[in-house]
Amino acid sequence: MPRSILIVDDNPVLRRCLRRLVEQNEMWNVCGEAENGQIAIEKVTQLTPDLVILDWQMSVMGGLEAARQITLVSPNTIIIMFTCTLAHRLKRTLVRLASHTSCPRWTGQTVCWQS
Repeated sequence: MPRSILIVDDNPVLRRCLRRLVEQNEMWNVCGEAENGQIAIEKVTQLTPDLVILDWQMSVMGGLEAARQITLVSPNTIIIMFTCTLAHRLKRTLVRLASHTSCPRWTGQTVCWQS
């Protein structure tokens, strides 16, 4: 059964590129897209994706606040956050957040944080 993925980014070109990358794997299915965190929360409730690819910095509602709210409405949904820039402050925040979060197995692969 294909895994459903919601792609969230305020840049339509990047959303399209991510969709193309995800859809290259026949075991993954893009169930929807959202252009900000607020819409992402609505789509998570409607579509119940297995995984959300979530941009860190967006208008209306950013990725961190959206991730917090998504985990409240759908605690089993895996969230992958990304950004084009990784400042030291952002990295510390992500590491702190990851240390307080448990991640269920999804594909059997482990994702590691590297400095």
